[in-house]
Amino acid sequence: MANSTFTEEEKAAMKEAAAERRTAAKRGSGSKEAAADLADCLEKIGAMDDNDRAIGETLHRIVTTHAPDLAPKTWYGMPAYANADGKVVVFHKSAGKFKMRYAEVSFQEWANLDDGDIWPTVFAVAAMTPAVEEQLTALVQRAVR
Repeated sequence: MANSTFTEEEKAAMKEAAAERRTAAKRGSGSKEAAADLADCLEKIGAMDDNDRAIGETLHRIVTTHAPDLAPKTWYGMPAYANADGKVVVFHKSAGKFKMRYAEVSFQEWANLDDGDIWPTVFAVAAMTPAVEEQLTALVQRAVR
């Protein structure tokens, strides 16, 4: 009986993360490398199904408009946005990639969302609407304060 701790999708994401690290080590840092990271991020968004792509495109626009100091990249094969230290602050987990009911927009510990002893860091996004866009914009702005 084959029992695995990780799903096939999670294993694939880990392989993508290893490939991203190898690519980053070869690329180094600089404006050419940042342009390549941006292209990788946009390629991942472009390959998503319609609903996930709408969420990814909107999140990308929000981050580049309201948190321009965050750098687009990929992280475990997902579109992500990192601070100057390279630490991912926010990323988009598409429903299609992980065969989930809804997409997620997730904030890592580097996001400034702390609020007392408990606060949400992962948000389920079933569809991109003006109200969702407004909420995500506020979260991204708060995350980089």
